[in-house]
Amino acid sequence: MEKQNAWFGMKQYPHLFAPMRIGALRLKNRIIAAPTSPSMISVEGHFTPAMISYLEEKARGGAAVVTYGEGIVHSATGKSHNKQLQLDAFGVKQGLAEAARAIHNGGAYANIQLSHGGKYGGLTSVGGDQDRCAVAYGPSAEMTSVGEVLEMPRELILEIVDSYGKAAKLCKDCGFDMVQIHAAHGWLFSQFLSPKQNRRIDEFGGSLENRARFLLRSIEAVREAVGPGFPIEIRVSGNDLSENGLSARECLEVAKLVDGKVDLINVSCGDHEDPALFCRTHPSFFYPHGVNVQFAKAIRRVVKTPVACVGALNDPAQMDQIIADGEADCVELGRALLADPYLPRKAAMGQGADITPCLRCFECFAETGRSETVKCTVNPRMGEQLRVSEDIPPAAAVKKVLVVGGGPAGMEAALTAAARGHDVTLAEKSSMLGGNMIPASAAHFKGDLRQFLEVMRRRVAASSVKVMLNTPVDAGFVRNMDPDAMVVALGANAARPPIPGLDKPFVRMAVEAELNPQALGEKVVIIGGGLVGCELAVSLKDKGKQAAIIEMRSAVAADVNSFYRGGLMPQVEAAAEIYTNASVCAIEDDGVVVKLHGQERKIPAESVVCAVGFRVPAALVDELCALVPESYVVGDCSKVGQIYQAMNQGYFSARRI
Repeated sequence: MEKQNAWFGMKQYPHLFAPMRIGALRLKNRIIAAPTSPSMISVEGHFTPAMISYLEEKARGGAAVVTYGEGIVHSATGKSHNKQLQLDAFGVKQGLAEAARAIHNGGAYANIQLSHGGKYGGLTSVGGDQDRCAVAYGPSAEMTSVGEVLEMPRELILEIVDSYGKAAKLCKDCGFDMVQIHAAHGWLFSQFLSPKQNRRIDEFGGSLENRARFLLRSIEAVREAVGPGFPIEIRVSGNDLSENGLSARECLEVAKLVDGKVDLINVSCGDHEDPALFCRTHPSFFYPHGVNVQFAKAIRRVVKTPVACVGALNDPAQMDQIIADGEADCVELGRALLADPYLPRKAAMGQGADITPCLRCFECFAETGRSETVKCTVNPRMGEQLRVSEDIPPAAAVKKVLVVGGGPAGMEAALTAAARGHDVTLAEKSSMLGGNMIPASAAHFKGDLRQFLEVMRRRVAASSVKVMLNTPVDAGFVRNMDPDAMVVALGANAARPPIPGLDKPFVRMAVEAELNPQALGEKVVIIGGGLVGCELAVSLKDKGKQAAIIEMRSAVAADVNSFYRGGLMPQVEAAAEIYTNASVCAIEDDGVVVKLHGQERKIPAESVVCAVGFRVPAALVDELCALVPESYVVGDCSKVGQIYQAMNQGYFSARRI
């Protein structure tokens, strides 16, 4: 049966699962785990066991190649983030060798990205505000808002060229099968390639050939170090999308210069240090899946070297079509393999409908900055691989389990408990599963969340969980069922602040407005500028409505992680009038009276939406938990949070039953 399933998947996606050769390597499919670099690195610049386990799982998931991102070749000048793998650090070999072996043992080839931050090695970058290099060296001298940049001396350029060769040989000696040279995203080589950043008058400045000389010499140094047949990949931009970077036409010329000197050209775009472009380099859900594939397609037309594409790819059917249409020779997946490391294996086995989709919420990036670990909103095990096995352990004793509430926390708890062999009943008061994910996924740009909701519903339907819809749970219900264990996942209720006029008929709570935007008038005032209010404003613009946001704090979307916020704010600013440091005095028949800069003014409105958050139904939670000795409170009714907290608590609570 296993063999039949494998053949089914390969027939379904014949181009995606066609083997290919890169240098001397035969890849079993066209899926590469793109370079990612969570900060699970020691302060000495070494791999940690957690980092190795993270890479190993991607290999077990079925990718042909697993790539670690941003191994710094010259840490004295090029370390752009607080904690990065330093390929010239004493003692780094052991972790490199263990990582390569773990990737091999998982069934994939091991690849590693060779990188240098350029001027960001000595400046405060998005990922580095501590432990910076002593001096910032760039192609040319400049004064930036975060510090001075010195022109990189020729002697230092030659030293860094040599460091690329040394780093490549080190990685090969430690068991890596490939190396990737990072020449995109605004780092070292991007800076030298840019005619606006590179104003040198020596052999490393001026013409494109001169500006590319640093890169080309580094490629030569790597090739000399690793020898013929050892695959060298290069990541280039198809378009820097920046006034300081290269145009699409210039990027084609760069691709021609490296053609034949490397074995795979990985085409990306954008600039890591520009918040607006960050959300294009790593596309947010305001962009279509595969938005950056066009750049790979353009480069593939002018080179003979195989080309890889990136950019929010999650659907095996789309990936297969990209290869079939000749837009790229293989695909590289980043965040998609955090959401579901087993995506390749599921696609090969004909289980594409069970792939957990990436929500493109940037919580993975944000957590790296917050805690120097990694997590994923929809994958509770992400970052926990070292401590939590993929296999869910069977229950020591089968129990009758009641799960109260069918939102993400309740569904995940029910699925996990059932997978352990428990007798699980899931009671949901409404007519469908999903909880607050239903209104949250209603906006036109929330297709990823709608897909995730459908995946969860399919999993519940295919499981042994007994689902009771239209079933409110009270004390009597619990007593009659008499469960051995109970998971309370009631969700939370919309907060209703004591604002005069809040009970007027044209006032809606945010959930109702998200589900029924057609019931709102043309002019809508949103009270509350958190994530819900901001995303609602963007959604209403798509419906042709005019929105205004009233927020008490000094900024809207203040609690949203900076990576997602960088892409969100241009959308919000285009969709709504924004009033910050404003308090609502009253809601009147023709608008909302606010206090702004010490004075009252009225903002006209045909409809008003209250989006000031949610409150835990503490009394009901306490009442229910008192009836069952073994009870677990998860999701918003534990503490109002995001989908990550719901999924995480649901999963790990059920593993403890």
